[in-house]
Amino acid sequence: MNSISTSLLICLLFSLQSFAPAELSSQTCLNEEEQRLYELIMEYRAANGLNSIPLSPKLTRVAQLHAKDLAEHYDPKSGQCNLHSWSKNGKWTACCYTDDHKQAKCMWDKPREIAGYPGNGYEISYFSSGGATAEEGLEGWKQSHGHNEVITNEGIWKSIKWNAIGIGLYKEYGVVWFGSVVDETTCN
Repeated sequence: MNSISTSLLICLLFSLQSFAPAELSSQTCLNEEEQRLYELIMEYRAANGLNSIPLSPKLTRVAQLHAKDLAEHYDPKSGQCNLHSWSKNGKWTACCYTDDHKQAKCMWDKPREIAGYPGNGYEISYFSSGGATAEEGLEGWKQSHGHNEVITNEGIWKSIKWNAIGIGLYKEYGVVWFGSVVDETTCN
């Protein structure tokens, strides 16, 4: 099955889930590049002897919203807020995530606040002036010690089993969310 067919199948499965809230089922489809990023992350995990992570409609919804929020409202020159920050321009609590991680709870709570995901979410994100792509995103995260540890369950993430993942790419931003709680709306 090619990636376009796979993306359409995922979109169809998300929309057919009668128990998923309407706002999730209508807006959590992966585009082709997001599907490619998901596949690349799973291939990378497999190459490291790790299991696949089921795609989560709820975490994908959060990832896609955050990538769009970053593209439309984030200004890296505005101060000390990093890419885990959220603007005041949405139906969520705004927060400034600083490099000292003192606002980490704000990020961890976003999947619960936005999509009803029952656990904490942990995010990796990146910016590319040429536009976010699957290959560039994964290669950058592999080169970043902290991001790579999240993807490969190393360091402080070693004892956590990822049971849900969400993918979002929008313009210059790439966002991936990881969760340890199973998303009951997962289709694969």
